[in-house]
Amino acid sequence: MNQFDYIIIGAGSAGCVLANRLSENVNHSVLLLEAGPSDKRFFVQMPIGYGKTFYQPKVNWMYNSQPCSGLNERISYWPRGKTLGGSSSINAMVYVRGHKQDFNDWEQAGNPGWSYDDVLPYFKRMESWQRGADNFRGGSGPLNVSDVSAKLHPLCKHFLAAGESLGFKYNADMNGAQQEGVGYYQLTTHKGRRMSAARAYLKPARKRSNLTVVCEALVQRIVFEDQRAVAVEYEHNGVSHCAYGAQQICLSAGAVNSPQLLQLSGIGPRKVLQQAGVEQVYESPAVGQHLQDHIGHSYFYRANQPTLNQQLRPWWGKLWQGLRYLLTRTGPLSLSVNQAGGFVHTRAGLDRPNIQLYFTPLSYTKAPAGKRPMMSPDPFPAYLMGISNCHVESEGQINITSGDPRVAPKIEPNYLAHDREIQDLLEGVKLVRELAQTPHLQAITIDEMRPGTDCLTDAQLIEDIRNNADTVYHPCGTCRMGPDPTKNVVDSRLKVHGLEGIRVVDASIFPNLVCGNINAATIMVAEKAADLILSEHGLA
Repeated sequence: MNQFDYIIIGAGSAGCVLANRLSENVNHSVLLLEAGPSDKRFFVQMPIGYGKTFYQPKVNWMYNSQPCSGLNERISYWPRGKTLGGSSSINAMVYVRGHKQDFNDWEQAGNPGWSYDDVLPYFKRMESWQRGADNFRGGSGPLNVSDVSAKLHPLCKHFLAAGESLGFKYNADMNGAQQEGVGYYQLTTHKGRRMSAARAYLKPARKRSNLTVVCEALVQRIVFEDQRAVAVEYEHNGVSHCAYGAQQICLSAGAVNSPQLLQLSGIGPRKVLQQAGVEQVYESPAVGQHLQDHIGHSYFYRANQPTLNQQLRPWWGKLWQGLRYLLTRTGPLSLSVNQAGGFVHTRAGLDRPNIQLYFTPLSYTKAPAGKRPMMSPDPFPAYLMGISNCHVESEGQINITSGDPRVAPKIEPNYLAHDREIQDLLEGVKLVRELAQTPHLQAITIDEMRPGTDCLTDAQLIEDIRNNADTVYHPCGTCRMGPDPTKNVVDSRLKVHGLEGIRVVDASIFPNLVCGNINAATIMVAEKAADLILSEHGLA
């Protein structure tokens, strides 16, 4: 019999944090189960390698959504990390906490202890910000956050000047006192390598004898006795295993797989379980529901000056930059292509930004549909400016269709179901064009390649959004936190309503999307969850 104090399902952004914090006490035995392989892969560790792992089934679940009416019946491709570090091992590494009001909203939704003032200490505890600690930033945490502003492409300065000319203030730290403004994005990198949750939290913890990590372990279900989670059944190397959790089972499989595993274990909406042929253990109507995700759209511009295209497209450029990275861990391969951006209002009367901006000195308009060939961009100088919505009203769902854990769940994002989201994106693309018309960007621009100047009217712009906008890979909310068990899955201490011995700890518990990228907030949730768990045993 394999018995542990704590069993963690999923070694992603949250699971790696829990594995570290719960195993700090040598008296705790901890088992961490991960469906994917080790993260010791070149394209995982090299920052720009996410262009490769974007379509690598060995480290990526590579999900597809159902056709979405808001996107003119298009299917969205959903990469999700399937390796140590989870999606923090395949993402674009942009480090954004979210707006302070986002977390105040969490608390106001009936979740005491989750206001901005409550979570700020965890953001500070988790990070080692390159510029050092202050009232808002941490300087000695496990997760290195880099200021790469001095290393970014010089065309970024034109974008920032364009933003300032339109009245948006330059913000030297969008994770500091305030989020709003334009500036350079910070990255979860360190010394030219990706700083995933696995590298930051799991690697140092694996030296501990009380932590057991099993890769390529496909969890089949969580076992319940009298509505208490007592064990986890999983398959490893073709053999079925059962591990028993004495204190707590922590489900940290992400916004797709956490609701999938709860439903496979008999926890979820009655109709969904019946249709999948799964025996119900406990009816929890909100499991898999309330899915939220950001959606983004990009405009492409031909440039009259060299961009990253000229450094990464020709074979000699690939060779030079590859050697540069291997020998010095510097150059564009040590960075993300999302280099500058910001958080802005597109209209008056808003209490926080409604649009996130991106400036990327690279383009891939010649790529096959849906591909992101970071190392094979367009053969001519070009750049893109992108937007994504900061706040979402539309909600979708993720549900199993089979009791087989190998069958992907049905993902229905329900993008752009609300008029306000269309308004935000329409105003966002108009802002992109305003930026492009400033003297600062006109000085480096030949023309707008996509969508092109024949796309002019509001109706045309909206149709272009519906035809081309897509996910920016921030799903959350499918095991939502809140006090009402008919509308939420976990309470404010992340315990599953109506059950014992089980918590959900990952982005699926977000009551609503935060403003910006979600990896930082996911790690923060896990840091706080570790304290919640340990406090029950007087150890926090």
